Amino acid sequence: MDIDPDITLHYLQGVESHRLTTWGRLEAVRTRELLARYLPPAPATVLDVGGAEGAYALPLAAQGYSVHLVDPVTTHVEAARRASDAQPTAPLASASVGDARQLDAPDGSVDAVLLLGPLYHLVEAEDRSRALLEAFRVLRPGGVLVAAAISRFASSLDGVRTGAIADPRFESIVEGDLRDGVHRNPDVEGHPEWFTLAFLHTPTLLGDEVRASGFSDAAVLAVEGVGAWMDLDTVLDEPVGRAAVLRAIGRLEREPSLLGSSPHLLAVAHRP
Repeated sequence: MDIDPDITLHYLQGVESHRLTTWGRLEAVRTRELLARYLPPAPATVLDVGGAEGAYALPLAAQGYSVHLVDPVTTHVEAARRASDAQPTAPLASASVGDARQLDAPDGSVDAVLLLGPLYHLVEAEDRSRALLEAFRVLRPGGVLVAAAISRFASSLDGVRTGAIADPRFESIVEGDLRDGVHRNPDVEGHPEWFTLAFLHTPTLLGDEVRASGFSDAAVLAVEGVGAWMDLDTVLDEPVGRAAVLRAIGRLEREPSLLGSSPHLLAVAHRP
């Protein structure tokens, strides 16, 4: 498996380890909400491709799903195995090192495929197509694909919000994002908060790529949506406010004029 060194360095720094429980909480809450809506009932078989340390795979296993985690980073897989061992009554079905572009699973063997990372770390269109075709191959007829992407406009919006846009190096990153969709951080070690090498989708492109792989019913949804650029940390701890925010995001999750302003997008589709 060929992984760009900058991608490996970024994850080995541990920058992402606690993201979904800190500043990325809304992303996690909304992703879990959408998974609960679109996944078939447990004990369906779920293949979590690019599942990292098991942020989504482990809770799904605890809910009764048969979850197979695949990730190209060995340290991620080892961490997922340790976490699986720590929940012995609901462990992962498996956790292995693998490549989204060449899955070991047999044809038509799973009920759901999660691609919650691979599409934005496969910079070449051909590689993204291979990953989507592999997801199509291993799904049973009627099986569901849930694929995440980063919005092409996320860096622009976040740069303005944080003030990073005033740094000429970050502004150059933003210009590159908008030019060709490839996010290139020239200083991954010094500025891990600027992320790493990635491909950023427009909402239209994400839907088109998924449909081109055989998923004719692909829908593109906002993850954080209208809640993306607000400080919701306290609100997410308060049941009434949290529910109201999630309803507000959900009402606008398909609005075409707002999709690109969501840092993360989810494509949901079924194998015919």
